[in-house]
Amino acid sequence: MALAILGASLAAAGGGFGSSVGVGIAGEVGNGVLSEDDKKFAPVLILQALPATQSIYGMLTAFIIMQKITIGLSFEKGLNLLCAAVVVAVVQLISAIWQGKVSAASMQLIARKPKQMGQAIILPAMVETFAVFGLLVGIILIGIVK
Repeated sequence: MALAILGASLAAAGGGFGSSVGVGIAGEVGNGVLSEDDKKFAPVLILQALPATQSIYGMLTAFIIMQKITIGLSFEKGLNLLCAAVVVAVVQLISAIWQGKVSAASMQLIARKPKQMGQAIILPAMVETFAVFGLLVGIILIGIVK
């Protein structure tokens, strides 16, 4: 049971930590953009919020694992849940940080070419696909544990 709880904690922590770093990176650049033109607040906010989704994926994984935790959960099942959580935690951690970096670069694009918002969102969304893949693999692995 302790291993499953550790897994749930790691999934939430990985997503949360990665998101906080990614949102922070984007926020630093966003403030620079807004210091030049406060009318760009909406696109900057959207781009800054993108890395926050990994924290949602980590928490979702933690909640799914918590539903599997029962008194007397075997060591093997706990270890399996931990392994599934590690996949999610690592992917969410890394993808959120990189998404924050790409979002920051997209803000610089918006600062110079405001009409390029569509292209600016697509680039960090590409990083998001890997976060979704990590979540899906985690859900499938958790589903295997009976």
